[in-house]
Amino acid sequence: MKHQARKRFGQHFLTDDSVLDGIVRAIAPRPGEALVEIGPGLGALTDPLVQRCERLTVVELDRDLAARLRKRPELNVIEADALTVDFAALAQSAGQKLRVVGNLPYNISSPILFHLAGAADHVVDQHFMLQKEVVDRMAAGPGSKTFGRLSVMLQWRYEVEALFDVPPEAFDPPPRVESAVVRMVPLPGLPAVNAALLGELVTAAFSQRRKLLRHSLGRWLTERGSEPGGFDLQRRAEEVPVADYLALAARLNAASGTVANA
Repeated sequence: MKHQARKRFGQHFLTDDSVLDGIVRAIAPRPGEALVEIGPGLGALTDPLVQRCERLTVVELDRDLAARLRKRPELNVIEADALTVDFAALAQSAGQKLRVVGNLPYNISSPILFHLAGAADHVVDQHFMLQKEVVDRMAAGPGSKTFGRLSVMLQWRYEVEALFDVPPEAFDPPPRVESAVVRMVPLPGLPAVNAALLGELVTAAFSQRRKLLRHSLGRWLTERGSEPGGFDLQRRAEEVPVADYLALAARLNAASGTVANA
């Protein structure tokens, strides 16, 4: 019986072989690696991956699809919402860092990305199919209109690279948006930054992105009883490099005496 895509799970099944080949080439999986696929669906990407890596862990929320996947002995099936999965524990269980892949549900892609960021130290790389608009924001550089909070909060943890675009007709059913494939490689030697503090800082900075930062971030700093120091508030939020936001967050963190966390 053909599985009907379920709207509540944001299911759009990738069916274009050329796109699948492109994704697999980008991942370049090898036997013995600890690969984890989020949202395997009907197995379009699962099949070519497992042919190359021999074993694969899959995270599937849909009960019917999970039951179908369990019939395959080469798969370790985790029936769960990806937001509840402890990826650090998975890496520890595997005895090596993970390579995470998937066609993420577009309705919860950002929460999944932030959830995975907490386990970045346990990951080799990530390859995801996402809404193109989201990928553009993830990979955007300072000065771009798409550079924003998502750009900063991911680029301080990862090197982000947009690989290629994917049209709606590559899926069944077709989504209403363009898609894209992105590669995320965790960065080594992260600065001592409190992630929650950085998040508050960046949210404040981009709250009035058309105005100079003295109107948004400056007010936030004043309310905290903090000074900008060498941070130039005569810029717009989208003009500030990620490194400058990190430096300000690190200085505020040191001044408050709180413990930095990833």
